Amino acid sequence: MINKLKAVCVAGAMVAVTGCGSTVPIGAIITDVNLPIAVTSVNSAGTKTGEASCISYLSMVAKGDCSIEAAKKNGNITTVTSVDWHYDTILGIINNYKVTVHGK
Repeated sequence: MINKLKAVCVAGAMVAVTGCGSTVPIGAIITDVNLPIAVTSVNSAGTKTGEASCISYLSMVAKGDCSIEAAKKNGNITTVTSVDWHYDTILGIINNYKVTVHGK
């Protein structure tokens, strides 16, 4: 019985400290943030927009292609002027990621 209790405590501690080094603001219950990734040209705004997205379930299964290259392809963009990132989740159950590329 004590070994099971120890295992549960260790597992709980591992879950509690997971993701502490995150570079994005994360809410304990709801997260819905837009973050800039890069700006390559301040003087020339892009006229085209391309998006790519990914989804993750319980941080256990993830699928999709949310790379900058996929977003460029989806927006028919050859020259990137800026890249933004959107992340939203509720309780960490279903996590949605979207990369938006602006360019020409």
